[in-house]
Amino acid sequence: MCGRFSFAPSEKIIEERFDIKVDKNIYKPRYNCAPSQDLAVISNTEQKKLSYYRWGLIPFWAKDKLIGNKLINAKAETISVKVSFKNSFKRKRCLVLSDSFYEWAKNKERTPYRIALKNNNLFTMAGIWDTWTDAQGKQINSFAIITTSANKLLKNIHHRMPVILLASDEKDWLNNNDIDKIEKLLIPYPSRLMQAYPISKLINSPLNDTPEVWTPLNL
Repeated sequence: MCGRFSFAPSEKIIEERFDIKVDKNIYKPRYNCAPSQDLAVISNTEQKKLSYYRWGLIPFWAKDKLIGNKLINAKAETISVKVSFKNSFKRKRCLVLSDSFYEWAKNKERTPYRIALKNNNLFTMAGIWDTWTDAQGKQINSFAIITTSANKLLKNIHHRMPVILLASDEKDWLNNNDIDKIEKLLIPYPSRLMQAYPISKLINSPLNDTPEVWTPLNL
């Protein structure tokens, strides 16, 4: 699964990587992104804008927004048929912006790991989104991160990982309506291009949203 990640680059790096304008009054570096928070995405309907959607998909037909707490991830293997996800998969896709994500090894200590690209570049995770309207007419845009089976690097930490898109596939993910073709993008990212290292248990609390959560842990 993917239950925590980071997105903490400078505004300039974001603008250069994604060819968008970042509102400095809204954007702030995030070292410990957690479910239910409003986080940076690029949606297929607003591709020149950094949007902030709630993490935890609330389908448009949901009776209660709390369903989003259970829908932070969508499995690549079943996304095209699951009632909660299939409509968004066909029509409402987004890029979830990141520079690393976290996973906890299933050992006695539950050791947290930071996982990033070897070159430390920004990357995007494949996401889907939807808009839900409450009884008072207030709208909430929300998203889920798509996961797939773990690659060789991650297998020793966890059996699932987020779908990380190649930069060359990001436009296709947003714009291609050929479902068969975009399903082929939902595969594990190459291990040889990634790195993973154990970090401080400060990451365990979403309240710790500072660079210190990246402190390497000596095992």
